[in-house]
Amino acid sequence: MPEIVVKDFLESGVHFGHRASRWNPKMRPYIYARRNQIHIIDLKETLRGLIRAKKYLQKVSAQGSLVLFVGTKRQAAEPLEAAAKACGMPWVNERWLGGTLTNFRTIRSRLKRLEELESLQTTGEMATYSKKRQSTLMREFKKIFTNLSGMRSMNRLPETLVVIDPRREGIAVKEARLLGVKVVALIDTDSNPDVVDLPIPGNDDSIRSIALVLQHLSESIVAGKATLPERPKEEAPGPAPVPSL
Repeated sequence: MPEIVVKDFLESGVHFGHRASRWNPKMRPYIYARRNQIHIIDLKETLRGLIRAKKYLQKVSAQGSLVLFVGTKRQAAEPLEAAAKACGMPWVNERWLGGTLTNFRTIRSRLKRLEELESLQTTGEMATYSKKRQSTLMREFKKIFTNLSGMRSMNRLPETLVVIDPRREGIAVKEARLLGVKVVALIDTDSNPDVVDLPIPGNDDSIRSIALVLQHLSESIVAGKATLPERPKEEAPGPAPVPSL
């Protein structure tokens, strides 16, 4: 796993929170000071939260469990997808569809439909349809692909969610809590830390801040997966218990 270098976090602006007028009082323990009406996050708390999250995610991935990355704000979309791909985990970076976890069977059926539409294109069968029908099918394909392509390898519910900005991803967090799925989150001064299991206090609006935190979390998952015994390609790992914190 990459070494945590404090200088990198300072240069990435991880310690910059929101305007003081927008704060959530429950974030008080994670705030160091206020400068020019901007809350400054205590970097010690950020690093403490990050270390705990890395250790936890390494244990989860070492059990063969899934971690779902969630971050639909514009700044998070690209680094989140890159981090998820780097560690071979599913992601959602466009839109969280209500029921993604609580109605997972429906999501799987939509992913199956995505495969059917892709097959129509690769086999050339779609070209035999009328232009109107082709246009309808392509619109359906683009919609499903945009919203769900990051989860096409998710054949079971995740053990953990890695969330960028739990305030924005409130529906995802609620679904996770309903199902007992643990939530690791990069959380800014305007959010409620009580709704997540492992908060990482930090700037959730800066691309550099988001990318740096996600890089560390992704590398911890890679390290955990490296300890898994070799499995036949056709054999998927079964569900694993959540390691204790």
